Amino acid sequence: MKIRNMNEVNIKGQRVLIRCDLNVPIQNGIIQSDARILASLPTIELALRKKAKVIVMSHLGQPKNECYEKKYSLFPIFEYLKKKINYTKVYFSNDYSNIIPIKPGEMLVLENVRFNSGELKNDPVLSKKYSNLCDIFIMDAFGSAHRKQASTYGIGKFVNIACAGLLLISEITMLKKALKNPQRPMVSIVGGSKVSTKFNVLKKLSNISDTLIVGGGIANTFLAIDYNIGKSLHEPEFILKAKKLRDNYKNIVIPIDSRIGKNFSNIEPSIIRLPSNIKKNEEIMDFGDETIKKIVKIISKAKTIIWNGPVGVFEFPNFRKGTEKIAKAIANNSEFSIAGGGDTLSVIDMFCIKNKISYISTGGGAFLEFIEGKKLPAIDMLEKNFSQQILNNIFN
Repeated sequence: MKIRNMNEVNIKGQRVLIRCDLNVPIQNGIIQSDARILASLPTIELALRKKAKVIVMSHLGQPKNECYEKKYSLFPIFEYLKKKINYTKVYFSNDYSNIIPIKPGEMLVLENVRFNSGELKNDPVLSKKYSNLCDIFIMDAFGSAHRKQASTYGIGKFVNIACAGLLLISEITMLKKALKNPQRPMVSIVGGSKVSTKFNVLKKLSNISDTLIVGGGIANTFLAIDYNIGKSLHEPEFILKAKKLRDNYKNIVIPIDSRIGKNFSNIEPSIIRLPSNIKKNEEIMDFGDETIKKIVKIISKAKTIIWNGPVGVFEFPNFRKGTEKIAKAIANNSEFSIAGGGDTLSVIDMFCIKNKISYISTGGGAFLEFIEGKKLPAIDMLEKNFSQQILNNIFN
């Protein structure tokens, strides 16, 4: 089914409500990474150039009980946008029921949607209130597209026109490019702590990739099939499922050596061991050198790369090498690469390789669910809205 692109809609002079993903790290009122804001700007600025009355909303963090908490206020993001978009008036409002009237080509930033009662539960009353703010709704928050909430899904039932923003369209296009007809060999790298949260993704990627590389706690669970891995982070209850996956697909690459430590500490020294030699008081926290060499060689020959998650405790200098070498190998590969997930973005920033990745997704959960093959609720909402508009045009 089709979804509408914002370029297919006349938004001039219209009240346009854009659901962005401005969920960025903020410490003491200072934005630590503006990656998601920058990714949202093309849609916002296109709407401003087309002289729409632009209203922006987003979530930030996880405030308790849908109540105001200063540390989760979007006010610092408003201040950032005000400086970035200095060619027009930019306002801020924390009152959804009585918003400031704005002129065409001006912008209003609304307070965190998660301060609104009913947001997380996709409350229809709140969804209707959101729809009353606009003539046209633009969904551009790919990072929240997997959530069935009032501002990402429920609103679509009540607005006349809902369409996709530039970022959402770009995300869908690039992910389809990587998944539908990838250039081969296709290599997928999946790190992170838990097999349980990514098992279906691992299964899907095992099926479509030429090689699937697993790292972090996920790799530890695979290692635990055959070895005693001491106190390493893993999921014992998923060992049997991991074994079935490994036995069914011969393309899964598991570490052949690891960097281990006795304490989970920033200053803990690393020792390289074979998985068969790990002691009870030791834990795996990174790939070993032989594993790194093997994987870098695989990546160098790849034509398509999908990357989600670090392969070790990259925050600790002594357990960073695996993630660093793999990240730089992906960056040095001139073919198509796509990366996604919060920790993945942190790695990209840490090693300054942003310009060497073909496409960096703003999604974490949405990125994984799209790869898994699930239809994201936001896309479902846009398809239904478009179909309803066709029916309305036929019968009116």
